[in-house]
Amino acid sequence: RDCRGDWSSDVCSSDLAFLFASAPVFAAEGIAVIDMRTAALTTQAASDAFKALEESADYSSNLEEAQSIQAERQAIAEKLQKDGETLSQQEIAQMQKDIQDKGKDLEFLAGKIQQAQEETAQQVFSANGQAMQKIIGELIQAKQIKVLLQKNDNILFSDPALDLTDDVTSMLDVAASGANTQSE
Repeated sequence: RDCRGDWSSDVCSSDLAFLFASAPVFAAEGIAVIDMRTAALTTQAASDAFKALEESADYSSNLEEAQSIQAERQAIAEKLQKDGETLSQQEIAQMQKDIQDKGKDLEFLAGKIQQAQEETAQQVFSANGQAMQKIIGELIQAKQIKVLLQKNDNILFSDPALDLTDDVTSMLDVAASGANTQSE
């Protein structure tokens, strides 16, 4: 054994290489990740809820109005770009004000649209809460999970084999279809 440098006599670089090479195997055992929001929002029930939202009068009206305002705003901006040299300062100022006003209207509508989407997402998440907790508990036992991490921006990488999100989504769909057939 050739251990040089500052290493103690008990530990060599070959020992460290072995430890680092085998660490992922030990680290992955009993650890899993899940994105609970994605699990709930990719179910068939969520898809149905968002489809219903898109078909609702208020939501579709807001979406159409936002698209119309955006088109008007774009047309004014293009006219200003194209004819800017021939327009008076007053016309330019008015066009810039119109663009700004339409931008504010667009922001307001976008806020209403986003709020409706968030409310729908929250309803779906709440409706699936108990079933999701039960399913996660069953998966923890079945897969002998000791640590379950919420998948988020703090997790830079995780092996897809450790991700329970799709399993939970599938099981939520199965549970929902079972509940639907029992209620019929």
